[in-house]
Amino acid sequence: AIGVDVNAIGVDVPGDDDTVVADLGTREGRTTAVAAVEQRAAGALDGIVTFAGLGGTSTRPGSIVASVNYFGTVALLEGLRPALEKAGSRQPAAVAISSNSSTVQPRLPPTLVDACLAGDEDEARRLGDELGAPVAYPCAKLAVARWVRRNAPAAEWAGAGITLNAIAPGYIETPMTAEIRRDEKIGPLLDQFPIPVGRPGRPEEIAALVAFLLGPDARYICGSVMLADGGSEAVLRPDHWPAAW
Repeated sequence: AIGVDVNAIGVDVPGDDDTVVADLGTREGRTTAVAAVEQRAAGALDGIVTFAGLGGTSTRPGSIVASVNYFGTVALLEGLRPALEKAGSRQPAAVAISSNSSTVQPRLPPTLVDACLAGDEDEARRLGDELGAPVAYPCAKLAVARWVRRNAPAAEWAGAGITLNAIAPGYIETPMTAEIRRDEKIGPLLDQFPIPVGRPGRPEEIAALVAFLLGPDARYICGSVMLADGGSEAVLRPDHWPAAW
């Protein structure tokens, strides 16, 4: 089960019971999460951040990584979008969490990304298990970034006054990263990953970027995927972005 904290930045939740626990890896759990958040927020939200996710450890089924990290994210954003629209003049915003692994991990298979974006969860789960969680994770995060890019300019989002953006963190010191470090197969790879600023990121640094994107000074930012990775992507792919048509 993944917890959904509705007492987030920019959300005023009445009452003391401000946490929803739901399984974002299932359709039923996502429906439960959306309904519970709407009920606790009295039908209107100022902001949404989809932080809930699972790491791509070698012992975790890739199917659950795809289901939670992509389909759980999209279900919350789509399901709670009407509540954002009801915020009216309070300038609602949504922030999804992608990952710099979506661009720096080489040779990602497009099949899983395409299955996610097509909404074919059964196929995405099959491919996730076939490819393994270490591949399913960046594929799901790439699909999240593309979903944000495709939907942010739409009438339902920008046209309704709701900004939608994504953040692509790098190596951040979180329990998820600690779990990956303990993984015998992929944990040692963390130390080989270049970070030009010389250290991993801190959670509060990502939180500061989230707060900015949810705030009034970010109203002209729409459909962006912002890297926050200490320069890792820039040193590995300096000429890949910006790219001409």
